[in-house]
Amino acid sequence: MTAVTVVDYGGGNVRSLCAALERCGATVTVSAEPSVVASSNRLMLAGQGAAGAAMQALNATGLAEALLDAARRHVPLLGVCVGLQVLFDHSEEDDCAGLGLLHGSVRRIEGAERLPHLGWNDVEPLSEHPLTHDLPAITYFAHSYAVTADIPSALAVTRIDRATIASVVAHGSVAGAQFHPERSSEAGRQLLRRFLAWDGDA
Repeated sequence: MTAVTVVDYGGGNVRSLCAALERCGATVTVSAEPSVVASSNRLMLAGQGAAGAAMQALNATGLAEALLDAARRHVPLLGVCVGLQVLFDHSEEDDCAGLGLLHGSVRRIEGAERLPHLGWNDVEPLSEHPLTHDLPAITYFAHSYAVTADIPSALAVTRIDRATIASVVAHGSVAGAQFHPERSSEAGRQLLRRFLAWDGDA
């Protein structure tokens, strides 16, 4: 069984994500300890809510530096929803700096008819990657902010009304999904299985 540590910084959908990972055969540890996170061999960063609050918690607890240490060790890391957004350099939400593990800025979605955007949308692959093997698929989104589809790390895109966003991203061993795999039925389970089997290479 593949072991994965879910980073617990006090926000988000940790319990439901852990259940989804366990259904995919993973051994799951939930930890708020930087030493545990820094020494883990596979990490998931969940998230609901605002990027500013997430980064404040990650910085205050030492988890931000632990995630950076893990990334330097080429540990496979998957951010989900806000967990994806804080991987980037900056978020327009709360005008806050992110972890800077991926380059680009998170912005309020322009062109969506209603925000927050809640619902099922197509995820279309842009390039071949272990995490895009099962795409296209339809997955569940719940968000108001996103990264645009033209960033270098975009692996898949989603069209929301008149907006096109990056819905799966990766560079090196750091990846993210803007949608919620734990709410996305079989498509979500497929992504989690691919992540559990991924060695961090493209």
